[in-house]
Amino acid sequence: MRSAIIILFSCMLMPLLSESQSPFILKRSINGTYSDFTVDNLDNVYLFSPIGQLKKISATGDSVAVFNDMRRFGKLMTVDVSNPLKALLYYKDFGTVVVLDRFLGKRSTLDLRRLGMLQVKAIGQSYDNGYWVFDEQEARLKHLNELGTVIDQFTDFRILFDSMPSPRYITDQNKTLYLYDESKGVYIFDYYGSFKKRIPITGWKDFSVVQNILLGRDDSHLYRYDLQTMTLKSFDVTPEMSKAIKIKITPDELYVLQSDRLDIYLYKR
Repeated sequence: MRSAIIILFSCMLMPLLSESQSPFILKRSINGTYSDFTVDNLDNVYLFSPIGQLKKISATGDSVAVFNDMRRFGKLMTVDVSNPLKALLYYKDFGTVVVLDRFLGKRSTLDLRRLGMLQVKAIGQSYDNGYWVFDEQEARLKHLNELGTVIDQFTDFRILFDSMPSPRYITDQNKTLYLYDESKGVYIFDYYGSFKKRIPITGWKDFSVVQNILLGRDDSHLYRYDLQTMTLKSFDVTPEMSKAIKIKITPDELYVLQSDRLDIYLYKR
């Protein structure tokens, strides 16, 4: 997969780093058994326990809040904390969205099925406190307000594309929408529904977007693709990181979830 990307983008990769040359320095660890986690842009960490508890930890390591009603709607599929003032939890099996405030108090609940959206695979927060939803049944990206009312919807994807994408991730950044399908790549739209381009990066786990940078990983490398310079950089993961349950890359830190802890690394400068 890596060689295909190199050919596709015709860019120079940074020389891969050996374990002894790793650009990451362990900052701290949060001990405990967690099934998942995420991080907002204020470096607050959200930890999900196997028993159905959500815990929010500040950037300084202090406990901020706890939410204990995680299992009410079944298996959690998507977590979006791109707005640090609220957390969006999406339960696909029940088509339910639960929105929490910054102290993890429940703000609202949306039943997407009652709103006529029966096959929603991807959902994300929008710039105006609403939501972006990809309705697979209608093959449309829809813009919902905070109450769940559809205020706009894009052209049917079956008309736009020869092979319709099935995105799992939706990210709203700087008046641009990024949809990621692991088998087809990154689809980029503006807020008005105009398709801009597709970046055929495939096979990435833990995909995210920060400013104009696409971030992700596979089983052996971490990747950073700069949309402005069209350059791809990769880093070898260490043997320790290769065992990770999940890895999240931010501009300044690397979060690595292991079976008994969350390790937080700094980048060397």
